[in-house]
Amino acid sequence: MMRALLIGGTGTISTAVAALAQQRGWELTLLNRGTKPLPEGMKNLVADIRDEAEVAKAIAREAPFDVVAQFIAYTAADVERDIRLFGGRTKQYIFISSASAYQKPATDSYITESTPLANPYWQYSRDKIAAEEALMAAYRTTGFPITIVRPSHTYDGTKPPVCLHGEGGSWAIIKRILDGKPVIIPGDGSSLWTLTHATDFAKGFVGLMGNPHAIGHALHITSDESLTWDQIYHTIADELGKPLNALHIASDFLASHQGTYDFRGELLGDKSVTVRFDNSKIKRLVPDFVCTVGMADGLRRATRYMLSHPETQVEDPAFDLWCNRMAATMAMADKLLFIV
Repeated sequence: MMRALLIGGTGTISTAVAALAQQRGWELTLLNRGTKPLPEGMKNLVADIRDEAEVAKAIAREAPFDVVAQFIAYTAADVERDIRLFGGRTKQYIFISSASAYQKPATDSYITESTPLANPYWQYSRDKIAAEEALMAAYRTTGFPITIVRPSHTYDGTKPPVCLHGEGGSWAIIKRILDGKPVIIPGDGSSLWTLTHATDFAKGFVGLMGNPHAIGHALHITSDESLTWDQIYHTIADELGKPLNALHIASDFLASHQGTYDFRGELLGDKSVTVRFDNSKIKRLVPDFVCTVGMADGLRRATRYMLSHPETQVEDPAFDLWCNRMAATMAMADKLLFIV
C-alpha cells in the first residue's frame, strides 16, 4: 500500500484530495495542529509545521513516505524547511503553488505551463514564485523529488465563488442580490474566469501522487471551462430568483480607492485578468483526468447550499457598507458627468 503524508489536509482542496486518495487505497497520515476533526481511517501526526524541531521529532518515528503533499507552504523559507525535513524521507514532494503566479499583465489569455511567472501586483503570488524557484533549485542540485501544482480558483460547493467579498465571504453578495442592492463587478464584466470544483481538482492531484512522470514538473489543474464574471453573477442571481443589479466599476479604481479593503493583488494580480488554461499537460500525465462539475451547475449547487445552511450565512456589515459607499461614489460621478 502506498503511503502519503498530507501537511494540512483539512482545507478546501486538501479535504477533497484526502477523500479521493483514501478511496483509491492510499494509506494517509495528516500532519496538522490537531484542531479539526480527523477524517475516519486516517492517522494524525499532531505538530505545527512552522516548528521544524517538533515536526522532525514527529516524523522520526515514521517510515519514509511515498508522497509528501504540502498544502500550507507559502514562501521560499517554508519549502526550504521542508527540504531539510523530508530530504531522503519521501519519493515525491508535491507543493501547492498558485495559478496567480502566471505573468501579469497578461500577454496572452491562453495559459500554459511555459507562461512566464511574474506578478508585480500581489506579494502572495511573488512568494509562491520564490518557493517554486527554491524547489526547482533543490531538484536540479540534489534531486529532491518535487512536483509543483498550480490551482486556480478552486471551490468545494459550500459557497458560490465571487470576485469581491469581505471577511464574511460570499453570503454578503447573495444577501445584496436578495435585497436588490447594487452588486460590484470589476471592469465591464466581460473578462473570462475559470472555476474548478475541488472534487475535480482532486482527480488530477491524486493522479499525480506516486506518478514518476510528474517528478521535476510544474503544472496547473483546472477546468477547461470559462465564464465571464457577468455570467457567473447572473447564474447566482437566477438561482436566487432575483434580478442582478450589477454595478460595473473599473478594476484600477477599485484597487486604488479601496479604503477598508486592499483588492489590488486579488484584482490586478488575478481576478480581473481573463484566464483560459491549456490542461493538455495534466491530461497527458493523468489520462483519466476530466472535470465533470460544470461551472454553472456548480454555482447553482453552491448557492442552494448556502440558502439551506444557515450556519454559512455570515453577515458582513463592514463589507456591505463599503459596497454602499462605492455605489454612492459612482452615482455621484455619473451625476457630475451629466452636469458637465
